[in-house]
Amino acid sequence: MENKSTKDIGNTGEDFATRYLEEKGYEIIKRNYRAGRGEIDIIVAKDDTLVFVEAKTQMHGDFGNPIEWVTKGKQRQIGKVAQAYLLSANPQYLNFRFDVIALMWDKGTWKVQHIENAFWL
Repeated sequence: MENKSTKDIGNTGEDFATRYLEEKGYEIIKRNYRAGRGEIDIIVAKDDTLVFVEAKTQMHGDFGNPIEWVTKGKQRQIGKVAQAYLLSANPQYLNFRFDVIALMWDKGTWKVQHIENAFWL
């Protein structure tokens, strides 16, 4: 895992988060949905809920807990992109929420922290 660019590390984490969500019974709807200047890493569905997922990946223990990287500004940006998705895709789900998945590479294995309803807008 050494010598990877930040983008490669993020892609690796998103790939792992996608597999993790599939194993938990989520249906993958879309990855890397872009609208305007923002992006939602993963959009999934389970039961009657559409979930917008932000994945944060930490490789070397730097800069604190990845959960803390989802600032209020980032939350607002995710909310705007989610709104664009809801307006354009017209999904048939009764509920939606915002989750954060923090991935930490530690001694050759991934540690996963999945926060459901991580924030509200």
